[in-house]
Order: sequence, then structure tokens, then C-alpha cells
Amino acid sequence: MRKHLAPITAEPAAEDLAAIEAEWPLIAAELDVLDAEITLLYAEDHGGPTALDWRRLRRAESRVIRAAADLTTRTGPRRAA
Repeated sequence: MRKHLAPITAEPAAEDLAAIEAEWPLIAAELDVLDAEITLLYAEDHGGPTALDWRRLRRAESRVIRAAADLTTRTGPRRAA
């Protein structure tokens, strides 16, 4: 029944790990944005977000932009997307 599935490899290939390593700064920056957005959502239950909460979000978004630009510069525009 499952004849069309590709075989599962036990470990990722070296080039897969290298791609993850190259993209890790962008992944970490995106996680920071997500964390800041979650903080804003929870702040609604406690009187609303503070100026510091909004600043944290803006700074995290700026890190994403810088990391994406850096990744594009290092790898070329085709691989970053």
C-alpha cells in the first residue's frame, strides 16, 4: 500500500545540516518575534501592552530584517526564499 513513499533515512545529510546552520540566525530572530507577539497577547489580559512590549516587538522585527538581508547576501537571492 505504501509503495510510493521515499525511504526514511536515519540522519539528515551534511548539506541539510549546513543549510540549517546557515539559516539559524534568521530562525532565531523569527522565534524572537513570535515570543514578543505572544507577550503582547498575554498583556491584553493584564491592562494592555506597555511601551516596552511594543519596543521589544519592533526590535525583534528589525532583527528578522537584518538576518534575512544577511542570509540573502551570503547565499544569494534564490536560496534564501
